[in-house]
Amino acid sequence: MSRHAPPRSPWSPTAWPAWVAIAIGWCIARLPIPWLFGLAKMGGSLLYVLAPSRRRIAAINLRLCFPEMSEAQRQTLLLENFQHTALGALEVLLPWLNPARDLAPRIDVVGLEHFQHAAAAGRGVLVLAAHFTVMDVISQPLARLGNFDVMYRYNKNPAWEWLQVTGRRRYFDGVVEREDTRQVLRRLRAGRAIWYAADQDYGRRHSVFAPFFGLPAASIVATSRFARLNNSPVVFMTTARDLARQRWSITFHPAVPDFPSGDDHADAARINGMIEQFIRERPAQYLWMHRRFKTRPEGEPDRYE
Repeated sequence: MSRHAPPRSPWSPTAWPAWVAIAIGWCIARLPIPWLFGLAKMGGSLLYVLAPSRRRIAAINLRLCFPEMSEAQRQTLLLENFQHTALGALEVLLPWLNPARDLAPRIDVVGLEHFQHAAAAGRGVLVLAAHFTVMDVISQPLARLGNFDVMYRYNKNPAWEWLQVTGRRRYFDGVVEREDTRQVLRRLRAGRAIWYAADQDYGRRHSVFAPFFGLPAASIVATSRFARLNNSPVVFMTTARDLARQRWSITFHPAVPDFPSGDDHADAARINGMIEQFIRERPAQYLWMHRRFKTRPEGEPDRYE
């Protein structure tokens, strides 16, 4: 079960600034899509200037992961990444705050047969994703597949917690906090699909150090353990946006064969390798602002000092 204390009231005074932002977001969610893309380009450039700490983290990650690039290439990629990140933040407002808006005509679904084949086994499906900047905007077509649940990370701000949980419950029956492992297993055993990302650093607990872009990274072992406990297939799902066409895409990949192997480290390395492959295809669309290499093996220096 989750170890988090019950959230404070959403109407707590500490949440009022967030409510103002949500009200602005309600208005943004009603803008024409071309306006949204244009606003994100300006917002990303502004964020690049006004968020030096996040810019520094992203720059360090790019330097660690793409040492073969020149400094000029990484700077160009960094600015593009901030623009994609800003767009991702605006995109989530569409399904969360304007659910009546049908986005499905702008979302392409590729490889659906891979998900359907895995779901037909009746053992639930672990739909594994990564923190690409395209996330909740794809909720509508996923919800229409049926029996789809999602894992999320608890937010201490009661207004943001209300927004992300309420926004996701518009589409998914199960919105499961990531520490509630019993609930995850119950839903897998009921034959449901669980969508979650497995590429962030949650510390040493329940993690192993597996290579990610050639560096040891704290990598969760939950995927292997859930798959083993319920014999559930693991299907990778990648997401992307097309700036020129102002469209989004979901791609389901074939179920990962011979998984889990029984070796948590080997399984984590395999997952990291697949995520890395997908990132290399669209490096500007990954969430580089996260301190992916925060937790280090004993004796290694902090990469972000």
